[in-house]
Amino acid sequence: MDAVLADYRTAPIGESWKVLFDFLDTVNARCAEVGPPDIETVKAAGWSEEAIYDAITVCALFNFYNRWIDATGVSDMDAAAYAQSGARMKTHGYAPSLPAAPKAAVGPGATDNDSLVNGTANP
Repeated sequence: MDAVLADYRTAPIGESWKVLFDFLDTVNARCAEVGPPDIETVKAAGWSEEAIYDAITVCALFNFYNRWIDATGVSDMDAAAYAQSGARMKTHGYAPSLPAAPKAAVGPGATDNDSLVNGTANP
């Protein structure tokens, strides 16, 4: 992992990974220049359209989140918070379970929003 982070071009990884990372470099640096020949190059290296789509999506989301965090001034967590988060994810998975949604009100006294949720008209 350290070698990939230092320079994927010289890291001991398969050529198909290097092609994908080259493509993602282009997506990051010159997204408007990405076109069908770039996609064909990645496909020729063995990547499916679904894998390419997933890679582009992850890249785009990280770009969004990094810009959003930088622009809003969200601060980084300290090392202890990262350790606690890692322990929670190891035990419970990436996302915690969501609580059950409350039941919508039905009948007299229900609000218009309740009607939208449960599909009933308010009398």
